[in-house]
Amino acid sequence: MNEYKNKLVAFYASASRMPTYSEMMKLFSFKSKNAVARLVEKLIDTGIVKKDSLGRLIPSASFSDVPLLGLIKAGFPSPTEDIVESTINLNNFLIRKKDSTYILEVDGNSMIDAHIADGDMVIAEKTEFARDREIVIAEVDGEFTMKYFRQEGSKIWLEPANKDFKPIYPENDLKICAIVKGVIRKY
Repeated sequence: MNEYKNKLVAFYASASRMPTYSEMMKLFSFKSKNAVARLVEKLIDTGIVKKDSLGRLIPSASFSDVPLLGLIKAGFPSPTEDIVESTINLNNFLIRKKDSTYILEVDGNSMIDAHIADGDMVIAEKTEFARDREIVIAEVDGEFTMKYFRQEGSKIWLEPANKDFKPIYPENDLKICAIVKGVIRKY
């Protein structure tokens, strides 16, 4: 079943949609749509996919689950066993409030000491409020930026995480748009 799931996930990742039955025939090297229909029923029974109200095939919550093997030592090596402890859905793990979350690509290195580099993706959750020292997406004097939100009494400013950049003190207006909830970096 994993082989079929992996092919569906790869197709979905490249096409941003589920394949048609004809496409699944080619994808799985099946000779008939009847074979595809039987496989689809098995995929539905195992919870990998489901059908929407119009009967179209859509990914289920477990569609993008990734095996969670356990802990890995970042110090001295330790013996390992290749046993899957469970699975984790990256969307559910990274995004708590789907309706108010978006992703932005980072342009620049003003947050490098917070381990956010040029080209990284940040997961931001919409809000109008932030606490001192939270990393925010903010509109300051009509321009957007990502920095630490700083507040002492009634004084507010934005602070970079790079000594080569200066803090930003709003001349007219500072609006919090979102709080950064995660960083994604591909190597």
